[in-house]
Amino acid sequence: MKLIHQSGTRKTAVARATLTEGSGIVRLNSQLIISMPLTLFRSKVEEPLLLAGDTAKKVDISVSINGGGVNSQAEAARIAIAKALALFDKKLHTVYLEYDRAFLVADVRRKETRKPNCHGKARAKRQKSYR
Repeated sequence: MKLIHQSGTRKTAVARATLTEGSGIVRLNSQLIISMPLTLFRSKVEEPLLLAGDTAKKVDISVSINGGGVNSQAEAARIAIAKALALFDKKLHTVYLEYDRAFLVADVRRKETRKPNCHGKARAKRQKSYR
């Protein structure tokens, strides 16, 4: 029995995927993906599964996600699932890279830190008064 652990990150969200041989069940934080409402975030998570085709029906994937917002969590889960499937089936690695490099390579951009005397803003300059 093959067991694969992979992780994906986006901003402060971290997703850890565990892939085992099974019948195509996908769980996000112990909740079935088919029970989630049809939103942009669900479709983002399902995208690597659709590209995998029959390979996705041969494995069970359990993803635990924490940190970040809803969108960042969806993108982190997407990366973790794609990495795990690419390790399970080597042919998927090239499929994912040709379709979208963001499946296998995390986006390293972060929020710019706030600056002092700018009222919580990252780049805005402080207003000057010459009177």
